[in-house]
Amino acid sequence: MEPRNFDGGADRPRSAGGKATGRVIVIGPYLRMRRGEADAQSDMSVRDSEARLEEAAGLARAIDLTVAEALIAPISQIRPATYLGKGKVEEINGLIAGHDIELVVMDCALSPIQQRNLEKAWSTKVLDRTGLILEIFGRRAKTKEGALQVELAHLNYQRSRLVRSWTHLERQRGGFGFMGGPGETQIEADRRLIQERITRLENELKKVQATRRLHRAGRQRVPYRVVALVGYTNAGKSTLFNRLTRADVQAADMLFATLDPTLRALNLPHGGKAMLSDTVGFISNLPTQLVAAFRATLEEVLEAEIILHVRDISHEDAEAQERDVDAVLRQLGIDPEANSGQRVIEVWNKIDRLDAEERENLRNIAARRPPERPCYLVSAHTAEGIEALLAAIEDRLAAKRTTLDLSIDAADGAGISWLHRNAEVLNKELHDGRLDLTVRVDETKRDIVVNRFAAVPHVV
Repeated sequence: MEPRNFDGGADRPRSAGGKATGRVIVIGPYLRMRRGEADAQSDMSVRDSEARLEEAAGLARAIDLTVAEALIAPISQIRPATYLGKGKVEEINGLIAGHDIELVVMDCALSPIQQRNLEKAWSTKVLDRTGLILEIFGRRAKTKEGALQVELAHLNYQRSRLVRSWTHLERQRGGFGFMGGPGETQIEADRRLIQERITRLENELKKVQATRRLHRAGRQRVPYRVVALVGYTNAGKSTLFNRLTRADVQAADMLFATLDPTLRALNLPHGGKAMLSDTVGFISNLPTQLVAAFRATLEEVLEAEIILHVRDISHEDAEAQERDVDAVLRQLGIDPEANSGQRVIEVWNKIDRLDAEERENLRNIAARRPPERPCYLVSAHTAEGIEALLAAIEDRLAAKRTTLDLSIDAADGAGISWLHRNAEVLNKELHDGRLDLTVRVDETKRDIVVNRFAAVPHVV
């Protein structure tokens, strides 16, 4: 077995016949629910197996693999040696031989021993869900920051699998004579090299985090607040981002089309501005090491004034996807329920895929939600509902700020400059050498503006 490298093609193996086919079998080894367990849980709390399998197949297609077969392999318990039962392993072996399979994708987290045993039984490469997602991330990361984060996650994943990735791991190197001793085994040397690389990457990412903190501090000195998009992968975040900001970031109908964060100015209906941040999509069973690795990127979400939770409301598994996103947000230290959910706005996207009856049903559901937790039905593709969403963002931001009226000498360049840096100027009129301004400021700067410019509360 050839040693794996750590680049994007680490898990693009050869089939048993020695030729590259790009053909894969995707297997969903999902636990059967016993009657008592099924009764204890509502149907809404159990993810649909077919939807899970289709998502796993979509992940494989996202790196240009040809899915020859996708099948659900229900199991009553997880086998320590092979995850699957002996009979199922033999059955899949027949499929591999009949379809010229290069790779088997298991939609689960495999231990190194399970992965090694399955590769031996099937005489082909086996990739679990974590490895597949890492492969996608390795191919999609375009910025230096993204590449660092992916490599760090990949090395942490690879470190536990050295025992199955190399053929020379038991070799020992020692000195001459009786003083030499057995020396360092190859596996120890490789593990040490990987750890050294991990340490270097972590130090580089600390510099990235420091740079991001400086950028955030700079944005805090101006009156623009950050609005972050979060959501399940392929929920339409990038399409919505482009619609709201008139940007042209990549938006494709594929899983994890966006990895690198993007910030653009968001123009609000009444002339105000905010910064809109597009982030990497979440997914069920997101590997822990990926959440940790991408924490520098996801810090934009931590600092956001408003979080837009974009949901593909046309997806059959929309409710389960919502719970998965909430779970990742909690991993990041964000409680979607905090402050009565005031920080999060739900955006029900892709309503253009629904018929009139389904739309009306969703509108009725939305109308029954508490006023403090509204949701907005939109189509990022057709722009339906976008104006209402922008108005809601503006109202939510304005609720946390104070609007003031003031008059300043038009020759006071320093004062005018200060107001533009520290407040949001909503209106400006020149009368007899003085500027009449309407500004919106944070509560932290309200007293400064009142005392320095004799500002008074704005009357609507």
